[in-house]
Amino acid sequence: MTVHYDALETRHPSERQIAQFERLRDAVRRIGGRDPRLAGLDPDTLRDTTDLVRIPVLRKDALKDRQHAAPPFGDADPRAMGAVGRLFMSPGPVFEPEGRQDDPWGTARAFHAAGFRPGDIVLNTFAYHLTPGGFILDGGARALGCPVIPAGPGNKEAQLDLIAHYRPAGYAGTPDFLKIILDAARDAGRDVACLTKALVSGAALPGSLRAELEGRGVAVRQCYATADAGLIAYETSAPDGTLVPGMIADERILLDIVRPGTDEPVAPGEVGEVVITKPDAVYPLIRFGTGDLSALIPEPAPCGRTHVRIRGWLGRADQRTKVKGMFVDPAQIAELRKRHPEIARARLIVTRAGEQDEMTLRAEASAAPDGFADAVSASLAAITKLKGRIELVAPGSLPNDGKVVADERPIG
Repeated sequence: MTVHYDALETRHPSERQIAQFERLRDAVRRIGGRDPRLAGLDPDTLRDTTDLVRIPVLRKDALKDRQHAAPPFGDADPRAMGAVGRLFMSPGPVFEPEGRQDDPWGTARAFHAAGFRPGDIVLNTFAYHLTPGGFILDGGARALGCPVIPAGPGNKEAQLDLIAHYRPAGYAGTPDFLKIILDAARDAGRDVACLTKALVSGAALPGSLRAELEGRGVAVRQCYATADAGLIAYETSAPDGTLVPGMIADERILLDIVRPGTDEPVAPGEVGEVVITKPDAVYPLIRFGTGDLSALIPEPAPCGRTHVRIRGWLGRADQRTKVKGMFVDPAQIAELRKRHPEIARARLIVTRAGEQDEMTLRAEASAAPDGFADAVSASLAAITKLKGRIELVAPGSLPNDGKVVADERPIG
């Protein structure tokens, strides 16, 4: 069995840097004056990671503004549209293109590191509607030579029927939903022993949940991917098959860590915001702030891969929070309050219970009419596409700290 996906994973870091910065310089030339951050910047002066700090970080809100001002993608080269195969809209809204090339999101590398090999059938439970999630994993699996069942999320009975008929070796989706499938199979007396490996993403993977899934016969590895960039980093295994701590950055990605809310890099090992540069020919992202927290691991990875390694997802640098694979934004809670002006203040609290993400909206409302909580619950589901409990509390009960979305899930 080949340990590495290709020779790029084990090349000398200086060789990788030369290749990556050559692509970055080409991307800066293509974008030209459309990106105000690059005004007056000579592309030939971009030679190594220390030069990246001269480019201000672009964050999600600014990207949304640019896309609104210059549809569809802001600074992306409009001449590249002929190289686009699919067009998506993610919550925000933010708009993303998918290139026509094989594995446009880069996830074949993560599947390979997770133990998938050509011929392994993959049950893909990420959504295929409007957002790119399903296609991000679908493209990587098929590029590796793995047939894909485009199952999407939900409908446990149909998932079990698909597993019984096709006998997939692997699963792609959130770790929470994998547990749901395994529990449903156990309760229904259905055989899902064919599932022996999983590549999970889109939700936290606490150590307790990983241990439970692996104790039920499924070797689990996770990848860190976004709708903007595709694969950013992925878990690997040591030569003895044990999990390597942290995640290896994808070969397409230049990655640095900055102090949240600033453009300043932090020291290796210090927690900060993940900033990625992907000098892609179709949709280049240059110093894009993901809003996710992590830290660089300076020690070499025992798996032999030589790209930078991060500790994995350590929370959000802002209040935008991922719940069951979907982002929940403070702006969505503001929209809910507009629909229900009786709410003076509100806070959405995200927790874990029974290895599942849970949402509770605490709302201050002094004069709530009959059925008010049910109406708010329906609005919460309509706006976030997720279900949550509603707790009506007395005025003045919530802390006056400006927090709208509170992620209280344990890390690790």
